[in-house]
Amino acid sequence: MSRVRGFPENGELVVCTVKTVKNFGAFVTLDEYDDREGFIHVRDVATGWVKYIKDYIREGQKIVCKVLGVDTDKGHIDLSLKSVNEHQKREKIQQWKNEKKAEKLMEIVAERMSISVDDAYDVFGNELLEEYETLYSAFESAVSYPDDFLEEFPGEWNDKFMEVAKENVAPPIVQIDAILEMTSPAPNGMELIKNALLAGMEAAGDDDVEITCVGCPKYRILVTASEYKEAEEAMKRVSDRAIKELTSSGGTAVLKRESK
Repeated sequence: MSRVRGFPENGELVVCTVKTVKNFGAFVTLDEYDDREGFIHVRDVATGWVKYIKDYIREGQKIVCKVLGVDTDKGHIDLSLKSVNEHQKREKIQQWKNEKKAEKLMEIVAERMSISVDDAYDVFGNELLEEYETLYSAFESAVSYPDDFLEEFPGEWNDKFMEVAKENVAPPIVQIDAILEMTSPAPNGMELIKNALLAGMEAAGDDDVEITCVGCPKYRILVTASEYKEAEEAMKRVSDRAIKELTSSGGTAVLKRESK
């Protein structure tokens, strides 16, 4: 999160820079929390016995850690490196990079408004952080849903904000897919399956949905949307309609999600 002050919460993932590595653990600074110092005990560096800690962590390295405990009175932050898997690490690093970009975009907005960055946060930045939790999410929302954004956040600043958002941020895109297995014992079974798939496409409405044959009796449904909830809703609507259409004529249909 941009311009974070204070302390992180237990269980939170944080981006850190390794400052000093000792045999008993490593001292790091938390990039998102004004470079507050944190500590990773050697037992929390990696699973199993760590003989040489520098085989796992080195000075100057950017790492993602999980917050184990925070003592605000003493200013102590205990961290774990081993509790973060590769998927979490990639997601957190990408989020951190996006937020660094968003901070630069805020500077551009402030410059075009001829005000200071601090004033920009006072006028609208802090409100956006409270609503979206991250600045980058606010920029994405401005690009994806401009009318809703302008209605929710009226003000002289939003024209410049929208302008910068459109120039620098692409709308978020997510894709989900599933396999629909469809069979029919009827003489015109293929025609019934085709009609069921067309009914599913009708149920998609304005959503971005593709259905392709990957080898009978398997048909792949691909949904593209701006967020997972929207994509999942479209997937359910399309598959439910296609399944209902085919089973009503004596066929069978099963939706199978592919494991990633």
